[in-house]
Amino acid sequence: MMLDIRNLSAAYGMHRALAGVSINVEEGEIVVILGANGAGKSTLLRAIAGMCEGQVGGDVLLDGAPLAGVPADEIVERGIAFVPEGRGIFGDLTVSENLILGAYSKHARARQDENLARVYELFPKLRERGSQIARTMSGGEQQMVAIGRAMMADPKILMLDEPSLGLSPLLCKELFQNLAKISATGLGVLLVEQNAKQSLAIADRGYLLENGEITGQDNAKTLLNDPAVQAAYLGGAGGETKRAAKPASEPKGITAASSEKAFVRPRSGTAAKTSSDSLAGESINALVARASTAPRPATAAAPAKPAAQASPATASVRFTPGSSREPYRTADDPEIRRLLESMEEAAKSARSGGSGSSLPRTRSHPVSETLPEIEVYRKNPLEHYRRGASGNLEKVEK
Repeated sequence: MMLDIRNLSAAYGMHRALAGVSINVEEGEIVVILGANGAGKSTLLRAIAGMCEGQVGGDVLLDGAPLAGVPADEIVERGIAFVPEGRGIFGDLTVSENLILGAYSKHARARQDENLARVYELFPKLRERGSQIARTMSGGEQQMVAIGRAMMADPKILMLDEPSLGLSPLLCKELFQNLAKISATGLGVLLVEQNAKQSLAIADRGYLLENGEITGQDNAKTLLNDPAVQAAYLGGAGGETKRAAKPASEPKGITAASSEKAFVRPRSGTAAKTSSDSLAGESINALVARASTAPRPATAAAPAKPAAQASPATASVRFTPGSSREPYRTADDPEIRRLLESMEEAAKSARSGGSGSSLPRTRSHPVSETLPEIEVYRKNPLEHYRRGASGNLEKVEK
């Protein structure tokens, strides 16, 4: 077994990023890590590469040799190359200079010419652009430079974090084809990728990472055809009818098991439309009466009680469908009627400018009290001066 990860954990302070992750990569194998944003995919690769800023625990073995606690440059020397998200190339250097810098380790220098020929064979465009400044290249070409520079380190394991990020569909297809060619040379490839469909198409196996834990693993073909994986990472199974989303809050009286069947979508286009102009002069009582008789949206209703159980004392109280604890009152209730009359009186008084409202005033002084005068700042008039015959300044009177 080439790369073996056992019970790897990582934490940033109190935040747990990885918990007991165990994966492995064989020689010439492509293994893809699938997961949502924040699942811990990038932390996993950085922890293996010795570049994680948090607290890392667990075992990382390469050909049986432990790498836990080994500095990042020594990990590259032993055979693990990492292409981080964002490529990380030297933008002001040429393509050739970027590639040569990848062969800085001792064992890589001895095979520099051989590895450079292998890179040019996989990426012929890099040979043509050898003297071009790297930052002037397209995103796909820069990704070729980043992968080629990692291969110049003569690794046994090549790790890539989101290599297709920001690339066009055509460049993505070309990139994944090149990764398949790289694995054919005997390199093990550990790939973190959001493009689940194309990455599983070239991968041998895959792992599902959720909230820092491995929740599933299988060969790539099985994962590609798994309905749960399709729904989570591939936009749903082909030809499968999408289930309706559950309401934000389930109606009371409906259990979780039956809420999906009982939930009824609001009917569209059935409510009567009323213009604001037709409501402009109506009293509050009339508006409340209109609202109480308006049709209500369909909801899942609880079984109605027999009419014999209703009493005169509760005749003016209506209950929300599906609930026996949240009644609402209508204009027939005496208390509501008194409140409406008070509101109507206050509204009439406000429209007429009178003071007959029984509502308490918010003024701190009587209405008849003379208001204090407020001094208003006035800008001083502009004065004009000119120099007279004697040489002194004289004020010009307008």
